[in-house]
Amino acid sequence: MSFPSGQDSSRARTRCPCPCRDWPRRQPRTRSRRVPRSSTPDGAMTSAAALRKSMNEGGAAASFCAGQASFAARPQTGRSPDSTRAQYPAFVIFTALIALAIKVVIALNTIGTNDVVTFYRFGQQLLHHGLEYSYRHDIAFNHPPLTAYYLETIYELDTDGVLRSFKINFPFLLRFPGILSDFIVVLLLLQLNAKQGRLPFWLLALFAISPVSIMVSGFHGNTDPVMVMFLVAASYMAAKERPVLCALLFALSCQVKIVPLLLLPIPFFFWLHRKRATRFAVTFSVVMVALWAEPLLHSPAPFLKSVLGYGSWWGIWGITYWLRLTGLEAFSPVTFLNFTPPQAFVTNTLKAVIMLSIPLLAWRRRALSSEHFFASMGYAWLTFFAFSPGVCAQYMIWPAAFLLFTSPAIYLWTTGTSSLFLFFFYNITAAGLPWMFANSTARLNTVWTPWSVWPWLAILGSLAICYRQLKSVHPALRLVSFQTAP
Repeated sequence: MSFPSGQDSSRARTRCPCPCRDWPRRQPRTRSRRVPRSSTPDGAMTSAAALRKSMNEGGAAASFCAGQASFAARPQTGRSPDSTRAQYPAFVIFTALIALAIKVVIALNTIGTNDVVTFYRFGQQLLHHGLEYSYRHDIAFNHPPLTAYYLETIYELDTDGVLRSFKINFPFLLRFPGILSDFIVVLLLLQLNAKQGRLPFWLLALFAISPVSIMVSGFHGNTDPVMVMFLVAASYMAAKERPVLCALLFALSCQVKIVPLLLLPIPFFFWLHRKRATRFAVTFSVVMVALWAEPLLHSPAPFLKSVLGYGSWWGIWGITYWLRLTGLEAFSPVTFLNFTPPQAFVTNTLKAVIMLSIPLLAWRRRALSSEHFFASMGYAWLTFFAFSPGVCAQYMIWPAAFLLFTSPAIYLWTTGTSSLFLFFFYNITAAGLPWMFANSTARLNTVWTPWSVWPWLAILGSLAICYRQLKSVHPALRLVSFQTAP
């Protein structure tokens, strides 16, 4: 230790709130006063013994500080901070298991929405007439082959009657993969957070038991949660810098529903910047062609028209809803096919905005670290929902896992407003509580559609706030530009 000039070192005292700053590197052996065992808690005795050992061995000052902190903290709590932190993931998993149990109970005791009836009809048609017939003769069948194969399988299981004694029927078999998918998503996010540490555990716990997830996966009856699971798994592999697995899982998400194709520029430009786009593109293409082989060989035109040309419902979401409220006859029909010319023009324009905005977003964020991949997907989903010509109720589950990485406030606002919308949607279409079967009809859409305004406004506000915050940090950044994000 060095002292000021002219100061006697023998008179110096080592009084300091932080001993590691002034104590010598090595301490002489000292005789410490014994502490009676009966007067000291067990935790303090253990910490004091560790402290004496550290000092007697001439340990570094950092060891002394660690011993002192342990000595001060353990008698009060009796538990180390590490053991407390280790309980957070367990609590999130416990919360996810509670949500899983709730969804299973709902799925076992309800039918769901009219989507379940539609899927039952699809399964019957696929079993008796095949995939080619469905694409050629049923304009409502707009699902990829993987979904078709599953519907055919569970319809056959349901008609066999073997599982009905266990209350396992078609509505439950349709919803159970989505229920499991939600739990897998929670596990993936926990694993990712263990590495990145970007999400508070209270937020993950809220996500695990989200009302949106419970209502969509437990009650609605569709394949959207499975699509989300594959998409989250693909993003997880991107965060781990695994291009082949990322491509495989992303392609599988497109086999459940076609909408992830709109987000394809996000991983493509991400891997392009890292000079691994070839591996991603080849794997993705091989999986897509292999699983689309049957319809591409036997009915390519009807398949591409039904699956790739689907544009959702006009007049129940966002911009098309406000146009419908104008009362103009050209904007009044609520439909997903046979649009009027003005409806077709608006729908195609909104699709073009989405298909231009997401690649631009992907290009600008391509150089960001892999930790920002989930956030890039989240901003892409916000863009999609802001400009989409039509959004169905179950779509509210699509962006949830990715919005966690944009901002806790964005996630909470969108989840809160989406939960409000979904509750009134199901409550109106199911004719009140308890929900058994929810049938969304043309007569009822004028009643529940106004509730969709709330999540749409929350999404618009989220985009505006994100841009304003980014602009305040980087004033030179323009909204429409090819400039790489800082």
